[in-house]
Amino acid sequence: MIAVTSNQVSDERIAEIVRHIEKQGVQAHVSKGTDRTVIGIIGKADPKLAEQLRQMSGIENVIKISKSYKLASRDFHPDNTVINIKGVEIGGSELVIMGGPCAVESPEQIDEIARLVKAAGGQVLRGGAFKPRTGPYSFQGVGVEGLEMMAEAGKKHGLLTITEVMTPEYVDVCAEHADILQVGTRNMQNFDLLRKLGTIQTPVLLKRGFSSTYDEFLNAAEYILAGGNPNVMLCERGIRTFETYTRNTLDLTAIPVLHQLSHLPVISDPSHGTGRRELVETMCKASVAAGADGLIVEMHTDPDNSMTGDGVQSLFPDQFAKLLQDLEKLAPLCGKTFETKKEPLHV
Repeated sequence: MIAVTSNQVSDERIAEIVRHIEKQGVQAHVSKGTDRTVIGIIGKADPKLAEQLRQMSGIENVIKISKSYKLASRDFHPDNTVINIKGVEIGGSELVIMGGPCAVESPEQIDEIARLVKAAGGQVLRGGAFKPRTGPYSFQGVGVEGLEMMAEAGKKHGLLTITEVMTPEYVDVCAEHADILQVGTRNMQNFDLLRKLGTIQTPVLLKRGFSSTYDEFLNAAEYILAGGNPNVMLCERGIRTFETYTRNTLDLTAIPVLHQLSHLPVISDPSHGTGRRELVETMCKASVAAGADGLIVEMHTDPDNSMTGDGVQSLFPDQFAKLLQDLEKLAPLCGKTFETKKEPLHV
């Protein structure tokens, strides 16, 4: 249920309404839009509360929300959420590019890739320190040492950093070293991990489970939002279908659908979405045309010899640079801004 007021209602009056709501044993979340304020009621409220609110001064409407996800819903938060990280805005007018290897392998490797990401115009360095792999004998990442390597490379080259966190126990140490924490497809419904991420304020990139519906995806985001962390991005990274030519099927439809259902920024991952280097560039452009707020793209200086074996989906540096040059031309046609030459971030 949500209660709607106009923006002409004073903050003091809204605070009075919130206190009345919370006396009923439920939570109230206030979201201020451009022309109205929405107060979301979270929890099982007394049926009489809706009628009480309708009678209160300042309340224009009371609407029952049937969706199981409330805080992630655009009904609750009509305006787009824009996440500002050290001056980089995700979800706003700027197209944000996250680039880098599947995994951090060495200080020299991640430093050189960071230099190339920055030179091409990317804003965020990606790299995994802990790698969830299908087989137990595959390369699992270099751990905390990898976090330190990537943090140093990001700082040196003026890039934000994003890395995957796999368990609740590693949330704090990952948040200490990275600007954005990624939840991988296999952990989308790791509810203990999601609850822990809700207790911090570090932005979270939540990847869609490879067999998950939009409803399940948004309910996973709800866990983080309900815990108190409003800085959530949704990532479409491909779903499992009957097709075997590509690694996954990149669901481009998800981008406009998620924007319609939710106020959260939407990022596309064509690298995992296709699993094929020759398709990544085309699907990046298609994602931007579909309305993506950003892209996360694998790039490696020697993809055929990467330690993860995912080199077949990683762009070479010259391909990455050419892609960003093309996106600089495409972005304005799709309502976004993007420039390949950036000033260093103050990090």
